[in-house]
Amino acid sequence: MKSYQTRDDVPAHEKWRLEDIYSTTEAWEQDAKSVLKLAEELKAFDGNIHDAQALYNFLKLEEELSFIYRKVYAYAMFKVDSDTRVSASQALMDQARQIGQKAGSATAFFRPYLLSLDESTLKGYIEQLPELTYFEEDLFEVYRYKKHVLSKEQEDVLSQMSTALSAPQSIFGMINNADIKFGDVTNEDDEKVELTRGMYAKILESEDREKRIEAFKAYYQPYLHLKNTIGTTYASAVKNNVAVSRLRHYPSALEKALFADNVPKEVYDHLIKATKDNIAPLHRYMSIRKEQMGLDELHQYDLSVPLVQGAKQTISFEEAFDIMLKGLAPLGEEYISILSTFKDKHYIDVRETPGKRSGAYNMGLYGVHPFILLNHRDDLDSLFTLAHECGHGMHSYFSTTYQPQITASYTIFVAEVASTVNEVLLIRYLLKTTEDKLLKKHLLNHFIDSFKGTFFTQVMFAEFEKLAHEKAEKDEPLNTDVFNAIYEKIYHDYNGPEVVLDDEIKYSWTRIPHFYRPFYVYKYATGYTSAIHIADKILEGDQETLKNYLNFLKSGSSDYPLELLKATGVDLTTPEPIQNALAIFSGLVDEFAALD
Repeated sequence: MKSYQTRDDVPAHEKWRLEDIYSTTEAWEQDAKSVLKLAEELKAFDGNIHDAQALYNFLKLEEELSFIYRKVYAYAMFKVDSDTRVSASQALMDQARQIGQKAGSATAFFRPYLLSLDESTLKGYIEQLPELTYFEEDLFEVYRYKKHVLSKEQEDVLSQMSTALSAPQSIFGMINNADIKFGDVTNEDDEKVELTRGMYAKILESEDREKRIEAFKAYYQPYLHLKNTIGTTYASAVKNNVAVSRLRHYPSALEKALFADNVPKEVYDHLIKATKDNIAPLHRYMSIRKEQMGLDELHQYDLSVPLVQGAKQTISFEEAFDIMLKGLAPLGEEYISILSTFKDKHYIDVRETPGKRSGAYNMGLYGVHPFILLNHRDDLDSLFTLAHECGHGMHSYFSTTYQPQITASYTIFVAEVASTVNEVLLIRYLLKTTEDKLLKKHLLNHFIDSFKGTFFTQVMFAEFEKLAHEKAEKDEPLNTDVFNAIYEKIYHDYNGPEVVLDDEIKYSWTRIPHFYRPFYVYKYATGYTSAIHIADKILEGDQETLKNYLNFLKSGSSDYPLELLKATGVDLTTPEPIQNALAIFSGLVDEFAALD
């Protein structure tokens, strides 16, 4: 894998073309000013919406502001994520956040105003002015929030505090992406080099256990060094979530997080309970791993090593893109023909460079196109990450193409379905087309480990969040020791008795960015559950499921996520889909164990 020391070294065709949003920073600044001007115009509607026309004028203007602001925010975010060390980009991001706060403050009056109207009055306005029909569903959705919306003055205060309330997430982001340094480790050429996150993932797959241990210690060392700072930061995030949920009269922070998607708490509880009730196959897999690696003790740094040696592949980005297209062929000509253009159109930022945001994501930008961030490492994991993020990208493309702006943004709950269907189709394709027995076992091992990471680990994280917030809701103290105790216990519960609990493990919560997006990670697990069902039906040749799935991708947020999924044949209000997915995992472990 080629290493790039600066972003300028990366070939142009492997980088975003942010000019697709703004050709210059000056153009960005012009739109930033436009947002502020529109915010002032919207503020003038406070106390002045007395008829259907005024209501329509406000809503159209608000939609225009939203369209421009999303571009303003996205451009600043992409600039920062390209290199988090650049102060000029950080200044743009700060400015974008401040603009967002002012826009939010300018429109804070609207929800309380709308809820002061009788529903019959609103219906009368829509009958008088048919153009309001475009906004009808969103308007009546607000009434569902009635008991959670505060007075105009209180909403304005909360809006002005939004930056302060989100400070823990911003602080952790700077600690994690810009400030943390991992020190030097020994690479595969026995050279001392500075550890990066991408390199860490690669070293953990190494057959050399001493190098794995060295990397493991180096990776966790800065988090242990900053444990109290990060502990205070996360405790503040949890307390903020709980405080806002109380202010808005939700029974709990969890139920506040689930409310927007109209997901009952039972879905979250079913997920955790069904997983723990069916955890035995994961424990069995850990025993198999320990035995096949010939270890007296199995540690965290042993869990990513491929159990099949000699089958590891180097897969360039170009090769990965071609393999992905072949693997996703069952999704049909329309899907593949669109996806095949993503690379040449600069939708994807490919390479890891110093200062670049870690991990991977997709952000769809209405009126522009999807933007996908990768840190590609020329290996099998990177192939699957590419397929995963392109699943999000295609979801964004379809939703923004087939939905109007008001329903084009799909929820996170359904987002992970689109990405994981791609992963499942890809692994099934690779297993089917591979005749080499060694490679097949390697791929099966990868499927099991992916299942573990995308499902079991995320459920474990989901339980950690739930327990941490429950302590805050009981006004119990939150600090590093409390978080450690929670994490250590659930890590043991999920991974089983075969995995030795190194001291570093109890600090694993310190390194998880998603914890600053409360109750987000469970959606990976529900998405994986749904994707397993949908992908297997498509591979069976079920044309009705394929048709329904493509319609699902084109549906944006035109219905609640559970209803959108029910149309594909998945009902997450029952534990059955989770139990079915776990039965498939058990079968994969059996199949792997049966291979010589």
